[in-house]
Amino acid sequence: MSAPDPHIPVLLNSILREAGPLRGTWIDGTFGAGGYARGLLAAGAERVIGIDRDPSVFAMAAEWADEYGDALHLVQGTFSDLDALAEGPADGVVLDLGVSSMQLDQPQRGFSFLRDGPLDMRMGDTGPSAADLVAETEEGRLADIIFQYGEDRASRRIARAIVRARAEAPILTTGQLAGIVERTLPRPKPGQSHPATRTFQALRIAVNDEFGQLVAGLEAAERILRPGGWLAVVSFHSLEDRVVKRFLQARSGGGGNANRHVPALEEDAPRFEGLTKGIAADQDEIARNPRARSARLRMARRTEATAGPVDRARLGLPKLDLDGGR
Repeated sequence: MSAPDPHIPVLLNSILREAGPLRGTWIDGTFGAGGYARGLLAAGAERVIGIDRDPSVFAMAAEWADEYGDALHLVQGTFSDLDALAEGPADGVVLDLGVSSMQLDQPQRGFSFLRDGPLDMRMGDTGPSAADLVAETEEGRLADIIFQYGEDRASRRIARAIVRARAEAPILTTGQLAGIVERTLPRPKPGQSHPATRTFQALRIAVNDEFGQLVAGLEAAERILRPGGWLAVVSFHSLEDRVVKRFLQARSGGGGNANRHVPALEEDAPRFEGLTKGIAADQDEIARNPRARSARLRMARRTEATAGPVDRARLGLPKLDLDGGR
């Protein structure tokens, strides 16, 4: 068997099967290597607008994007602003959440502890890096980030070790940080993930404001989709999937409160309908693309109801986001 292509778009065929036949304008809000955009165009979309916060993806796309002419339009920005960047209406929006395999494969981006590189983790090219976060965040806040975004029960121990280490020397590389966490936690049993996995996930989410971006992006998709337009979101860990699921439930007029202490709200007219359950990759897709193993796809179709803000308390967001980042 040949080595899997690390840039295969996950669950693309499932998206096309649910939404097909495609027509009109679609937005690929996480353009990356362009796999979804090309797949959407091949399936009948007349135009695809590709959005990404990472400027390097557009340099790589220059090798092939011209062959699509005006059918493919590329814009640098975050998908939280997709309705302003794309100037709809749109017939579909696709979001592939989290870090891309392409970014993980670049040591200089600092996303992976498997390859030593600068402790960066920024999906774009602006704002504080993970090294800045590790250097400047007080211990309690650092522990909260690791616990809330990484779901690591050893968060306080890890934060304490990071603060102790940075007092001796700046933590500037992925190898340094991974080593600190590795020395702090017990050796993993066979089959368990690397001890630094959850810490790296947590810092990446914090650096890129991934939950703030996600909620804003879902609201932006609601605003730009025409009636009957599809929203498709692929997530790779339970925290993201929970937010997407509860957003679509809340916007379809169903779903309970994420917090039993929050009073039940009177439902507005549903903004979405036709919700799918979480769609997982089958064994054939996982064999071709191991990245698909943890993926979940959720889709829904836009109604004619007027768009509006969502109650974040109903989305199951990590407490850091409900507290406004405190």
